[in-house]
Amino acid sequence: MPKTAMICPGQGAQKVGMGKELCMRSAAARGVFDRAAHALGFDIAKLCFDGPDEKLNKTDIAQPAILTVTMASIAAMKESGDIKTDKIAFSAGLSLGEYSALCFAGAIELEDAVRLVRNRGQYMQQACDEQPGAMLSLMGADVETAQRICEKSSESGRIGIANLNCPGQVVISGEVAAIDEAEKIAAEFGAKRAIRLKVAGAFHSALMQGAGDKLARDLAQVDFKVPRVPTLANAAGQPHPDSADGIRENLRRQVSGSVYWEKCVRWIQDKGVTNFVEPAPGSVLGGLMKKIDASAVVTAGPA
Repeated sequence: MPKTAMICPGQGAQKVGMGKELCMRSAAARGVFDRAAHALGFDIAKLCFDGPDEKLNKTDIAQPAILTVTMASIAAMKESGDIKTDKIAFSAGLSLGEYSALCFAGAIELEDAVRLVRNRGQYMQQACDEQPGAMLSLMGADVETAQRICEKSSESGRIGIANLNCPGQVVISGEVAAIDEAEKIAAEFGAKRAIRLKVAGAFHSALMQGAGDKLARDLAQVDFKVPRVPTLANAAGQPHPDSADGIRENLRRQVSGSVYWEKCVRWIQDKGVTNFVEPAPGSVLGGLMKKIDASAVVTAGPA
């Protein structure tokens, strides 16, 4: 029988209206929104359903909003039985999605997860305000090409590899002047396109070190349990260890370190996984999966 993994979306998947129809159909999904709202102290459903865009897109709102919708989608799957969540053998999530993956795996309670990612978003936004940065997606570039571009651009400021998402797509992150330089020279080093990302700053770079240190204090106050299924750590490209301190350290490192998404997916596939479930919102991970392995089967969760 084919093995299945849950893959949870990261920041950027948010859109006004997400989760609204889901909650109209599913009592379990509504329950997730109610729990999240109580933990956060504000009506997260109203922001997801009605926006406005400029508020929903704020880092400290988008992160708990996406996590809430993801967990609501998973709850609806369990309720309907359309996707057998108890048969899922592994879980993983892209950046923010790692918290959803850990929540699905029972390593962290929903209430703790939404509060953590709201704080995570606040700390990341503070870091963006203190040290302006940017991110650039290099299409048609491999790791070596991206490294050469970063080395050349580092003369203008701090810069490094942020995301290794799939073959032919590497995201770099750093100070604005360094990203400006990288955008200018990318073609000279063989990149087919250089696309500036619409983000608040230099996520997954050294500029986020302070945010990671602040988050570490919050992580220390949360009770983490051993995940019931192996759950991949972005910062390592392999599963989290069976220890709370190990999970905390991986989550701290993830804020300012590279995200090894393709490595996470390859690790899962090496264990015999051929099927993947991507809960709402969005379908970004399904698109990346097709570039990693066109034969992979990706099923969208209810939205």
